[in-house]
Amino acid sequence: MRIIPSSELIINQDGSIFHLHLRPEQLADTVILVGDPGRVEMVSSFFDTIECKVSNREFNTVTGTYKGKRMTVLSTGIGIGNIDICVTELDALANVDFETRQARETFRRLTLVRLGTSGAIQPDIKVGEFVFSRTSIGFDGLLNYYKGRNDVCELDIEKAFMAHTGWNELLPKPYFINADKELWELFKDSVTEGMTIAAPGFYAPQGRWVRLEPQDARLNEKIESFDYEGRRITNFEMEGSALAGLAALMGHRATTICTIIAQRIALDACTDYKPFVRGMIEMALDKLATLE
Repeated sequence: MRIIPSSELIINQDGSIFHLHLRPEQLADTVILVGDPGRVEMVSSFFDTIECKVSNREFNTVTGTYKGKRMTVLSTGIGIGNIDICVTELDALANVDFETRQARETFRRLTLVRLGTSGAIQPDIKVGEFVFSRTSIGFDGLLNYYKGRNDVCELDIEKAFMAHTGWNELLPKPYFINADKELWELFKDSVTEGMTIAAPGFYAPQGRWVRLEPQDARLNEKIESFDYEGRRITNFEMEGSALAGLAALMGHRATTICTIIAQRIALDACTDYKPFVRGMIEMALDKLATLE
């Protein structure tokens, strides 16, 4: 069995993992991921008990219980690169023996649910709706670095999308990855089904133009008109594809749910969106508390 070198998996002197500063015993099987470090407090305010609080850089973590179920809430910060760090380190906490530096013989499956905010790109999706990313679309290219990428991706949709948009070969090849089926069944009665793009930036990668013009000024228009067997692309965010892809490769179950806070078609945004986010958090916690 492979021994993972210290340069590949860095463990701090206190026995915690390098970036998250968590020790294996501090991690619950159910993990809520949020981008904003301040949102960790919002989620954990619903907890019945608090077991531990850990903070390093943008990675704030609280583990506690909600309606008797042990949960961890972790802030990832913004962007795909941070998801690569968080999911890899969470998996290592669950499935690597830090003493032997070998994968554990018994696999521990995590449930990873990202609760975020997003902008809708279809006119009928309103501010305040909760969109469940049943399929995530990675504009970031991250999953292309990992072996087995094609085994977990939806290659037919990928090809159709690239043909429809006339995809620029200078851009990372997009990948389409489905959320966990059990999580879709758990949440489907409380959410809007979505096909969500995870972009590697907030501005040009999402079609925004401040002073630097996007390479393809019509890309969003092409995205909005894309249809695959009656399914359409619903919204933009910045983390979900890597979460879904890495979890699928590792054997965990994962999804992203976003509160819509901007309507890109109507050119409208809501800055007072915290009440909507609180509603999403409470709904998600109630659902996850029932999950086995």
